[in-house]
Amino acid sequence: MSRQTPLFIITLLLAGIQSLSAQTSWGHIDYKGEPWVKNVSRPYTIEHGLDGRHLSLWASHGRYFDNNEGKWRWQRPALFGTTEDLFTQTIVIPYLIPMLENAGANVFTPRERDWQRNEIIVDNDNMPPFVNYHESNLRHPWETAPSQGFAIHQGTYQDKDNPFMAGTARMAETTHNSSKQSTVTYQPTIPETGRYAVYISYQTVEESIDDAHYIVYHQGQKTEFKVNQQMGGFTWVYLGTFDFDEGCSERNKVVVSNLSKHKGVVTTDAVRFGGGMGNIERGGETSGLPRCLEGARYYAQWAGMPYEIYSCKNGENDYGDDLNVRSLMTNLLCGGSVFAPDSIGRHVPIELSLAIHSDAGYTETGEGVYGSLSICTTNYGDSCLAAGISREASRELATALLNNLTADMKYSYGNWTRRQVRDRNYSETRLPIVPSSILETLSHQNFGDMRYGQDPNFRFTLARSVYKTILRYITSKHKKEAVVQPLAPNRFHIEFSEKAGEAIISWQGVIDGQEPSSAPTGYVLYIAQDNSDFDNGTLLRGTSCHVQLKPNVLYRFRVAAINEGGKSFPTEVLAALYNPKSTKTIMIVNGFNRLSSPAISKEGQGFDLNEDIGVSYGRTAGWLGLQRNFDVKRMGIENETGLGYTTNDFQGMFIAGNDFNYVGTHASAIRSAGEYSIVSSSSLAIEKGDCNLNRYQAIDLLLGLEKNDGHSLVPYKSFRQAMQERLRDYTACGGNLLVSGAYIGSDMTNDEEKAFLADVLKVSYEGTNNDLSGDVKGLGTTFKFYRQLNEKHYAALKSDILMPTTSNAFPTMAYNNQTCAAVAYQGNDYHAFSIGFPFECITDKALQESIMRGILKFLINR
Repeated sequence: MSRQTPLFIITLLLAGIQSLSAQTSWGHIDYKGEPWVKNVSRPYTIEHGLDGRHLSLWASHGRYFDNNEGKWRWQRPALFGTTEDLFTQTIVIPYLIPMLENAGANVFTPRERDWQRNEIIVDNDNMPPFVNYHESNLRHPWETAPSQGFAIHQGTYQDKDNPFMAGTARMAETTHNSSKQSTVTYQPTIPETGRYAVYISYQTVEESIDDAHYIVYHQGQKTEFKVNQQMGGFTWVYLGTFDFDEGCSERNKVVVSNLSKHKGVVTTDAVRFGGGMGNIERGGETSGLPRCLEGARYYAQWAGMPYEIYSCKNGENDYGDDLNVRSLMTNLLCGGSVFAPDSIGRHVPIELSLAIHSDAGYTETGEGVYGSLSICTTNYGDSCLAAGISREASRELATALLNNLTADMKYSYGNWTRRQVRDRNYSETRLPIVPSSILETLSHQNFGDMRYGQDPNFRFTLARSVYKTILRYITSKHKKEAVVQPLAPNRFHIEFSEKAGEAIISWQGVIDGQEPSSAPTGYVLYIAQDNSDFDNGTLLRGTSCHVQLKPNVLYRFRVAAINEGGKSFPTEVLAALYNPKSTKTIMIVNGFNRLSSPAISKEGQGFDLNEDIGVSYGRTAGWLGLQRNFDVKRMGIENETGLGYTTNDFQGMFIAGNDFNYVGTHASAIRSAGEYSIVSSSSLAIEKGDCNLNRYQAIDLLLGLEKNDGHSLVPYKSFRQAMQERLRDYTACGGNLLVSGAYIGSDMTNDEEKAFLADVLKVSYEGTNNDLSGDVKGLGTTFKFYRQLNEKHYAALKSDILMPTTSNAFPTMAYNNQTCAAVAYQGNDYHAFSIGFPFECITDKALQESIMRGILKFLINR
């Protein structure tokens, strides 16, 4: 604008902007009631985040039935080891939804969110075998509710089958007297120990209350929820995801009661544990895959949606249905709330809808970044959304998403391409009755984009950018302050004080230089004992605390940072054990921090998953198969002759990654010896000198798959310089050392690093073992370790061959081909034991414990 622009023109422009802002703001419209679901066991409050806000969010596409071809297929091409149907989930499920929930939001997603193939349903109707449903009736007994409810039937479901109209539900009048409450207990038989999402169901009736009381018992711990049954009935309602034990136990159950501060009724229907397998039959068969890999059309049917919601194409076009059902399901839930007062629905106050996609397109060479775009629809039909605000509110959302994503990517990685905000007629932005957008995060067709996209650190950064935009967008619409949730603490470590059995647990807050408001103001310490799950946390204001340990109880700890905007992701899990009869303490150090993308092919363009599939944050559903075509000249061709073409070798698999929970495995094995106390630390705390290592008779350094792979966004050196110095000093003072990891030799490549191996561990790297059998002999036994990709535990696809470098060092374990898997050093100064594969990957727990006892006897009892 020119300096000579008349003042009145500027005034008119500003007035126009203010008018537009008013049209796109909620103004006086806001939801002030109880949220759909509230975790009342949370030990902190969120004042300037998304507490009490309700959002609809989903990952794009999913497996669907192609009506024309008569078969199930993916909606997008198989490229670079994945397909968009799988890839966008790896942003939404482990990162974006948890960030929004950590900010206090209720997040609805129209696709199954649980990466769990098992499913157990406990219901009052048609009880399957090996489940436990029990009613306790006191002042107000349970009766049959007036409307139809959920009931499961054996076999698959056909088009138009509605499981929420096949049975009954239960109902009881409320009581405020806890000694007179009636309860229903849902106690499942869990097929295998693991993490399971918990979904409840109920009926919304005229006298429903807003504080129905639920308790989830998970591995002996309990977490309490209040559910607003005045909204969202007749479908699955997500409470949370928890760890459950195998079998049927009082330690694992859900209890609902009629306790309430209001006069009214509580209703209860089926409770579901786990995402399960797809059970909707199309064309005579189901998808054969876990439900979470399917499109939203099939989840909507399983969730009791009316036929016109999940099949507006009359069962003849599942592809179109899948696009539309996401918004239609959102609208049905939102209808009747303050944000859609004139629509018929289920009164859930959803105020934003977002679809996370990846796009097609590629750069000239495939190496540069094709980039991101966002989509909105402002020029379709009525110019206003359900509550009367302008569709321009969607443009504001789309613009903010794209601008902030571009800025955040450039800040973190120095390069990103902003494409455009596209105002077009797309189903996912046309149909929602609340502000909505599609975010095309990157191009799945361009290798330069996917090099970023397959890196978990990038996905975290991308998700954090989207979360921050949603936070600021919603708070600004309600004229509230926005505070960004903190980053996870670091330098986490545990040592004993001078008082017997007292552990000092310490950490440091992490400052996000890009977000001043995200500084932590407190922390939550989570504690688990023996085989029980973590508790709901204790709020702390400092960066350390003292915990008195019970004798011979194995404790596990983790910490999250908090502020007025919410909670961070947690630290890794550390462990401690106080053995009052022992004078010897072992320090376990977690050095497995790696999160990485796959290896880059040396020929052509793409990923070599056989060489290294990378390391995901926990398990992942993102891989489809091996890339087979690396020909850059075939860029943009979407069949087996095209660049990036991928097989379906991993279709339907969840692949285990880094759970950051392996200190507990080592501690459990050490505990079996019955001779030692245990403390533990992150590798960073050791490197920073936070721990006095000379207090410990041995250090157990677990390195897992740690290595500097050369292609990931963050380097993860197995022995950084500071760690080398600490271990040199420790062994020089007579300290004993156990080190295990798949790359402890191969990651040390220059002369100084090789000298460290020879001087301290007394080993040299002699090559890589690729034997997929995982058979190892040593210490008087034969055992296996996780060698192939699987769902239960990360696998060491490759491991190091080690050789002794001095006469008083010797091989102690051998791979199946007789190459050396481990070396022991028996010096007069100290002892060391080096294993060329991760100790925690040993598959048999009893053998794991036996091997650890043998190693500790060698190291300490000399």
